[in-house]
Amino acid sequence: MPELPEVEALKDFLTENLVGHEIVRVLPVAISVLKTYEPPLTAVEGREVTAVHRHGKFLDLETQGGPHFVTHLARAGWLHWKDKLPDGPPRPGKGPLALRVALETGAGFDLTEAGTQKRLAVYVVRDPQEIPGVARLGPDPLADDFDEARLATLLKGERRQIKGALRDQSLIAGVGNAYSDEILHAAKMSPFKPTSSLTPEETTRLYEALRATLTGAIERSRGVAAGRLKSEKKSGLRVHGRTGEPCPVCGDAIREVSFSDSSLQYCPTCQTGGKPLADRRLSRLLK
Repeated sequence: MPELPEVEALKDFLTENLVGHEIVRVLPVAISVLKTYEPPLTAVEGREVTAVHRHGKFLDLETQGGPHFVTHLARAGWLHWKDKLPDGPPRPGKGPLALRVALETGAGFDLTEAGTQKRLAVYVVRDPQEIPGVARLGPDPLADDFDEARLATLLKGERRQIKGALRDQSLIAGVGNAYSDEILHAAKMSPFKPTSSLTPEETTRLYEALRATLTGAIERSRGVAAGRLKSEKKSGLRVHGRTGEPCPVCGDAIREVSFSDSSLQYCPTCQTGGKPLADRRLSRLLK
């Protein structure tokens, strides 16, 4: 799933390649991608893109005198930039293509989604705050006013594991499964640690890891073409998706805890005092 660093990089890429250009056609291929119908999708056609914004994991194209074209790439969606789009309209089918945006220059981009769970979303709205997912977002962890005291205030009174708190978009915007693993590894903190048990020193460590992990990922992605951002993200991850590989800090084997539709990765030596966490799905299989 694209998370804050990748969406920020896409924002920068589109700012460079879209702003000042006119959207001439928006061609939906999968109707399921459209989450709003008023204003219609065609309301952005014939309008110049004036700015590109990021709201958490949402990407927002602002048009001159008109509505915003907002997309959330969800778990398996992606944006593919093309300097020259294919001739003719795209054909509906079973492929991953969901929607195409064409510019007056002949360039544009495709939104695609792999897999069978269709969660890619496109909205055309007068104000991004009309989108429930945007309206409920918590503060951006890279905002200038997001300091350690702000994080401590957000976590105060939370009664859940720190992994879940970091992924809650209404608490902190933009962090997903992959970067929450990376942040907790950098903070040397168990993903199962109760948020309510954080000491001031641990809160400081978590805040520093949060900012450093996200800013580092953005720096690695800066200037990378949209099509290569996925591989750039994967190459920069130290624990997430690396089950069985050696931890780059201590050399211990990275372990995994599986859930019904996701998994987390961690280093026992760095994060849990050498103790492996219970993998409930594996435990059930062994009974």
